[in-house]
Amino acid sequence: MARLPSFKVPRPTKFLGFLSLRNGTQLILLAHVINKVSGFYGILALFTGYPISWLQLSMYIYSLINLFITLYLGPHIKNGSAWHCIAFAQLYAIDSVVNTAYTSFFAVAWFMVLASNDNKSKAPGAKTIDATSGFTSPQYNVTHVEVTASPAGIKGQDAIASGYPATGNTSGGEGLLSALMGPGSMMSVFIICAFLALRFYAVFVLMAYARQMLHHHIQVSSTHNYNLYEGSRSSDLAENPFEEHKEDGQGWKGRLARFMVSVGPNYWLRRDEEDDIWMRNMGSKFRKSGVQSPRLGERERRRRSGTGPPKPLPE
Repeated sequence: MARLPSFKVPRPTKFLGFLSLRNGTQLILLAHVINKVSGFYGILALFTGYPISWLQLSMYIYSLINLFITLYLGPHIKNGSAWHCIAFAQLYAIDSVVNTAYTSFFAVAWFMVLASNDNKSKAPGAKTIDATSGFTSPQYNVTHVEVTASPAGIKGQDAIASGYPATGNTSGGEGLLSALMGPGSMMSVFIICAFLALRFYAVFVLMAYARQMLHHHIQVSSTHNYNLYEGSRSSDLAENPFEEHKEDGQGWKGRLARFMVSVGPNYWLRRDEEDDIWMRNMGSKFRKSGVQSPRLGERERRRRSGTGPPKPLPE
């Protein structure tokens, strides 16, 4: 039975098609820090007595923890440290999954509040959304209003407004679907999906840059200067610079690095055609710099300088 082709993780070579991976990583890092600073404002809301749900509180606390870790990794990422680049790439990947979950919860809560006429939605954060949106708790819940002048034909007559109450229970699935399929709601869903797609694209950019820095670190620190794969247990995998017996594999950083690389070792250490081309170019560079001109023999040197032995006399 033929084997199915394995899924290959996308590995961009440019950020947005024209920026280098290093510059793209710096932009992603800056946007990530700005995003996580919002956790401070959420914590400050507690001191003002602002009502927030347990889900919102957990998101704010998580954002602060993530921010502190990012601030620790940030300065080293600019210098191209392999350990810190891998750590930030995997932190950002985990954060993207968590952020997607939070966004989904709050988006569902928002649409459930819009679809609920009795303002009793049980979705996470629905109470805060209902209190701050400004239009989800009307004094009168009607579908439309008709204004009738009475009596007709007299100047300054009184106007009577008759409201027709909303019928049916729109707090269920049908109401949620109608709120979701509205023109404004569809645009909101499209924007959310676009930002999530851009975020996961940023994950691939960070991982590609971290892999690039890892292979550069292996090339610099490897005991085998001309072959990236000779020190590895497998000919298809590069030498792991974070093994226990190596300097970079000591302490908690070494243990954490081995764990991070073990999550997808084929991605981090596996050789491919691009690596082979890169290694051939690097090897030829070293060979050219180490080539010495062949030394001339003593007889040839003396012949060229005219100090060789005299020619034999003719008989």
